[in-house]
Amino acid sequence: MAWGLRGGKARSIAQRLFVSAILWSVALLLVAGVIISDIYRRTTEQAFDQRLDVYLRAIVADVATPGDDQRMEPGQLGEPQFELTLSGWYWEVTRLDADKPEFRASRSLFASQLPRLSKLGVQAGLGGSRSGYATGPEGRRIRIVEREIDIGDSGIYLVQVAATTEEVEAQIWWFDVSLALTFGFLAVALAGAAALQVRFGLRPLRELQDEVSSIRQGERDRIEGRFSEDLAPLAGELNLLISSNREILERARTQVGNLAHALKTPLSVLLNDARTEDTPLAEKVEEQARIMSDQVTWYLDRARAAARSNVIGAVTEVEPVIGALIRTFQKIHAGRGLVFAVEVEAGLKFRGERQDFEEMIGNLLDNAGKWAVGQVEIHAIRAADSGDGRPGFEIVIDDDGPGLPEEARAQALARGRRLDETKPGSGLGLSIVSDLVAVHGGAIGLEDSPLGGLRVRLGLPGV
Repeated sequence: MAWGLRGGKARSIAQRLFVSAILWSVALLLVAGVIISDIYRRTTEQAFDQRLDVYLRAIVADVATPGDDQRMEPGQLGEPQFELTLSGWYWEVTRLDADKPEFRASRSLFASQLPRLSKLGVQAGLGGSRSGYATGPEGRRIRIVEREIDIGDSGIYLVQVAATTEEVEAQIWWFDVSLALTFGFLAVALAGAAALQVRFGLRPLRELQDEVSSIRQGERDRIEGRFSEDLAPLAGELNLLISSNREILERARTQVGNLAHALKTPLSVLLNDARTEDTPLAEKVEEQARIMSDQVTWYLDRARAAARSNVIGAVTEVEPVIGALIRTFQKIHAGRGLVFAVEVEAGLKFRGERQDFEEMIGNLLDNAGKWAVGQVEIHAIRAADSGDGRPGFEIVIDDDGPGLPEEARAQALARGRRLDETKPGSGLGLSIVSDLVAVHGGAIGLEDSPLGGLRVRLGLPGV
């Protein structure tokens, strides 16, 4: 059973706000993380280049100083790793204007040579210096700074200083990990803050929902309490809607009553006059007037039920109504020795007026009592969640009578169809139940009963 709109379940406002806040926060943190990581990498590279440039300047000064072209003395640059073989820290001076290139290099190069950035396509910067990455000795990635200097008659030289990037990459990696952990904790904190903000911000809506729920359950007849200035107009409009609904209902009841009085009085006159005559015409008039009276009664009852079904806040307790009806039918069928077994789950409530509920259950019990041989059972239980979020309950009535063939069940619910003329009644009982169930958005079905007779399964909206 399902009462309400069909289709997929839409996300709540709280979910929309929370998800949008999380998505925006994560997106901003990711963008900020990428930017900060890139800034740190550039800054670290610039600091490393400045360190290499210090050594480069010292070598340039040494090359430009008149004197011999011997290898610089160990420790002169203040970096012992230049003297350790393949340590990853290198310098190299190459004379470019000689017929045969002349080289001077740090002991750490160990007969290797540094690649030239100019040949790798690295553009020169301010002052003619270049800096970039290349593959050095042993295939290790190195950072190189180089500069060409012209010292006149002494020649043109290319001075290079290089070092492995392992230290720089390790620093950048640790920074990225630390940044990711920090932003991860920040994302969790923002998610918690967003959840608290949504919960706090939507609390007035939950309070309004509780007020409307109280009206639907019949505990109140209007929305009360103080609401924020953006929700107060909505609460006021809902109160006006409830009042308007009640006014329309009262007018409908009055009009239906007037119509019933206006129609039934002339029909009663026709029936009384027809009974005084013993002619074929009088019999025909009486027959047709009685049919018209039944039809008017049926349609007026249906109109009243439709009006009552729209009452906001109408709620009926299930157990007291069923208990009263069972006591009535036990007295009616006392001479037949019928046994009525009742099982009603506590706390069930019908979302509608008591009169409609009594009419539905009364007609079903009356039908079961007519056909039962010795036993009638009625069970009322809360229905499983139908997926639309609206509660409901189910009533099952079984009898041990002759039952009803499957092909005749649809006819039994049709208006005015009597499948057995030997039983008293107008044939409107089950059709009235079917119409009332439809008006209230429920469902009715006829099945084989475990007792051997007919089972009526009734699904109704609850609260």
